[in-house]
Amino acid sequence: MSTLDIINPATGQIVRAVEADTEATVARKVAEAREAQRAWAASALETRISVIGRFKALLSEQIEALAATQTEETGKPISQARGEIQATGPRIDFFLEHVAEALQPVAAASAAQTGGTAEQITYDAMGVVANISAWNYPWFVGTNVYIPALLTGSAVLYKPSEIATGTGLHMARLMTEAGLPQGLFTPIIGGGDVGAALLAQPVDGVFFTGSYATGVKVAEAAARQLAHVQLELGGKDPLYVCDDVDVAAVAAAAADGAFYNAGQSCCAVERIYVHRAVYDEFVEALVEAVKGFKVGDPTDPETYLGPLARQAQVPVLQGQVKDAVAKGARVCLEGGPVDKPGAWFSPVVLADVDHSMEIMVEESFGPVIGVQAVEDDLQAVARMQDTRYGLTSSVYTPDEARARRILSQIKSGSVYWNCCDRVSPRMPWTGRGHSGVGSTLGMEGIRSFLVPRSWHLRGPA
Repeated sequence: MSTLDIINPATGQIVRAVEADTEATVARKVAEAREAQRAWAASALETRISVIGRFKALLSEQIEALAATQTEETGKPISQARGEIQATGPRIDFFLEHVAEALQPVAAASAAQTGGTAEQITYDAMGVVANISAWNYPWFVGTNVYIPALLTGSAVLYKPSEIATGTGLHMARLMTEAGLPQGLFTPIIGGGDVGAALLAQPVDGVFFTGSYATGVKVAEAAARQLAHVQLELGGKDPLYVCDDVDVAAVAAAAADGAFYNAGQSCCAVERIYVHRAVYDEFVEALVEAVKGFKVGDPTDPETYLGPLARQAQVPVLQGQVKDAVAKGARVCLEGGPVDKPGAWFSPVVLADVDHSMEIMVEESFGPVIGVQAVEDDLQAVARMQDTRYGLTSSVYTPDEARARRILSQIKSGSVYWNCCDRVSPRMPWTGRGHSGVGSTLGMEGIRSFLVPRSWHLRGPA
């Protein structure tokens, strides 16, 4: 038997070990899912809705224990862990309220229109879905996939990130308590080797959240069996501050967008461009806002910044800061690795950066930010577009028409006017370029788990 160690990133200590899957157990679980899925897809939609409704209720009832586990294994401050779980309910509500609409057959043409053959489209469950999920927002990212998959009749093999294994096991337990039949939501536990074993199995869909580099490997594996693929990958999300804003208010919003969850969000603000007319004022206000964030014990409700979830990210961030300073960046808030057990990295704010520096072109995924001055909107667009990623982009200005002109030129799946780092269950969550393919959330996110069947219906001659 192999085991997986769960490490508390705030202390660097192992808190527990769990049994990990093997190639043999993965194959068995996939076969069980295939068998269970047939009956589940044939069940009444009301039955599936009822089970997921009970899952949502249990999630709300057990929020404290669930949040404590997430904080212990990922380092997310307890108030932010609670907030994520509380906000998961409305996402589930969206799927519960709209799944019937997504499954509704569509009359494409009547027999009279075609000269005798009626045309209709119906939608079938995808089948067996492999969901390789993420650690930074495990409840959000997970439920975005497995809730619509289950509601539309698929079975799910859920592989949580090894960093959020305990949370993944809680999800499976709650599904069982909600009455979901065995085999329909099965955790797959382990590291990258276990994920590879899952992708080698005959699954119908692969839904992955993680880095671009790993996403490419996942897509290549899925292509060998022509499985449906959805990839939610990283970002290097830009924010542009125009010259007509309330600088202090925008700096506070930008600071939260960049440093919430220690910057470990796919849609975190990762680079800031500021109109030259307000640049110095903005940098000063941004630094003051970041200084106000409490860094410390993630179990303290007052803590805003806890440790990084991964020790391996500390030298990555350290290298980006060192590279920027060597190329002329100005350190406005000096932070970096903290000399104590755990994966600690205090906030860093850099000004006078440019695109020769890694911090403005490579994903950071941590509590660091670079701020660059631009002369006008045209230059801002050019800088914002200078990226391989395309997840989100933000513009701050009182002028909606100005914001729309700028944002319409940016290749991003989501664009924000006077806000940032925001996700809505009603809107498709999708990336462009290295930020991924396909959609979760919104009606598109439900239909991602459906395959169409075209009916050509001609009555007796």
